[in-house]
Amino acid sequence: MKKTIRIGTRGSQLALYQAKKVKATLESIFPQLQVELKIIKTKGDKILDVALSKIGDKGLFTKEIENELLDGSVDLAVHSLKDLPTMLPEGLKLGAVLERGEFRDALVSKNGKKLSELGAGDVVATSSLRRIAGLLKVNNQIIIKDIRGNVNSRLQKMEDGYCDAMIMAAAGLQRLGLEKYITEIIDPEVILPAVSQGAIAIETRMDDLEIEELMSKINHQETWDSIIAERAFLAKLQGGCQVPLGCFSKIESGELTLHGFVASIDGKQFIRETISGELTLGVNLGIALAEKMLEKGAFEILDQIKSTNSTH
Repeated sequence: MKKTIRIGTRGSQLALYQAKKVKATLESIFPQLQVELKIIKTKGDKILDVALSKIGDKGLFTKEIENELLDGSVDLAVHSLKDLPTMLPEGLKLGAVLERGEFRDALVSKNGKKLSELGAGDVVATSSLRRIAGLLKVNNQIIIKDIRGNVNSRLQKMEDGYCDAMIMAAAGLQRLGLEKYITEIIDPEVILPAVSQGAIAIETRMDDLEIEELMSKINHQETWDSIIAERAFLAKLQGGCQVPLGCFSKIESGELTLHGFVASIDGKQFIRETISGELTLGVNLGIALAEKMLEKGAFEILDQIKSTNSTH
């Protein structure tokens, strides 16, 4: 067994929190292991002045780390699972997930206004087309501004007057001890979360049997069952950062329920569906949910968005 394991991670505070959590989990189960972190800058970390939907690269926050994983410079890569494309580079796989955190979005509001209280003239910042579509469906009078950067820099921008409110992943704020900034956790009936939001993913090499053995000991099975269904839904719809779609799942008594949506960016066209079935059929349920939505016109909405993005 390897004595030293190297984890590839982005350098943001949140990415380091997640990598350190994987490190601590490994070290608690395998005390003989030495686990090191290697910080790797990704394209998404370098380009901060362009909207995510305009950059259009599905491996925006992962590609450089994956390259180092493939060439053996690191043994594992830790990501927010929602940043990890459904199609991984040849030779890599999703090795494990830790227990999922909060999967919903949070509203962070400068003046304490809740989502239902925001009105004409209120400026809400987000870089997510999914959140934009959800916001405009709630209230099309809201002014939306794009925002990029890590959690702390976004909070500072809001304090400096850039916007009145922001929507962020609640898990990120909680992991950084910034819960006090959360005005409200948004009901997924109002804005559906991103696929696999709140889950920490560990990406590994296909042929590394020693690492595979370690992963089998730290993988959280219930989270795994949920996210493989959600990612099957995403893969079938060929979604990414450039597409307003979301999905979340619930497991109760061995049954998995999946909720999914696809919307036009202005929130006017909105398709939402639910499907339930045996937990063991997760991937099939994800595909079936996507097919239900495609039958209702999801392909036309997605096609229109992709062609709009490609012309910008």
